[in-house]
Amino acid sequence: ASTPQALRFFSDSFYFVRSQLVSLCLGLVALVVCSKIHYRLWQKLSVVFLMAMVAMLLLVLLPGVGLQSLGARRWIDLGFTTFQPAEFVKLFFAIYVSSLVGSNKHLLSFIFPMAAVAILVMLQPDMGTTLVIMGIGLSAIFINGFGLLKLAVLSLTMAAGGLVLVLTSGYRKARLMSFLNTSQDPLTSSYHVKQILLGLGLGGLFGSGLGQSRQKFLFLPESATDSVFVVIAEELGFIGASVVILLLGLLVYRIFKVALRTSDRFASALVTCIGVWLGLQTFLNIGSMVVLVPLTGIPLPFFSYGGTSLIAILASLGIVLNVSKERQK
Repeated sequence: ASTPQALRFFSDSFYFVRSQLVSLCLGLVALVVCSKIHYRLWQKLSVVFLMAMVAMLLLVLLPGVGLQSLGARRWIDLGFTTFQPAEFVKLFFAIYVSSLVGSNKHLLSFIFPMAAVAILVMLQPDMGTTLVIMGIGLSAIFINGFGLLKLAVLSLTMAAGGLVLVLTSGYRKARLMSFLNTSQDPLTSSYHVKQILLGLGLGGLFGSGLGQSRQKFLFLPESATDSVFVVIAEELGFIGASVVILLLGLLVYRIFKVALRTSDRFASALVTCIGVWLGLQTFLNIGSMVVLVPLTGIPLPFFSYGGTSLIAILASLGIVLNVSKERQK
């Protein structure tokens, strides 16, 4: 899926492949290290993670530090590579709010950090990550036992706030309108959705064959990142795409299973938040690719190109493995 883009921007068809392989190696190291560290350490460092989140999200907004691309400022330029703080913010936020569970904290103790992180992420802007942050926060609030009524009121309030943000932002409103009316401006605002539907249709039941996608040749926007599921569906068909969904669903199910079997409240909350993160991110990405939800610009776990995302996800799975291992002792 990345070859045409790599050739166009770097004149090297394997540029993205090599970069992702390096990230995979670093991610596997992070997975092994996190699986060896007792999960209680993360609870002790939760305030440090909160400060790190705020610092990273502020740094990315600074001119000269944050790298702007496609109208968003989401990356920090390290010189030799780029780093996307929001991907680690998901993990750090899950750790922080999980540390609040069971500590008799007031509801505002959950709401204030969630609102602060969400606002900083929205300033990038990054609606998809904001939704994931809110999902993680609401999960922790529910686990802490605040009740369905408070959860429902909070969810509706956030949904209303999100709608206001969408309607007052030109490009977000255009995305919503193209979702509601896919025939609107097929060469501009609805172009991405049109190319998504075309790619899904070309795949059929069995696909066009591995490496045979036509849409990835610069017709489909972000074919290696946000839209990689469409390339999978085009090359492997409905059956191949269904296998991908089942594998990701099975992973999330196994994560929730670990959470349910863990008696420690912090560990159970943290693993649940990680499961919600990966499950919600998968739903938002694939949902937008099959036009169930508007485009959010969020990557598909494991499959989308993005080194920071891959490393953060593998590190989180290392934590899940440690919780599972400690439970069995």
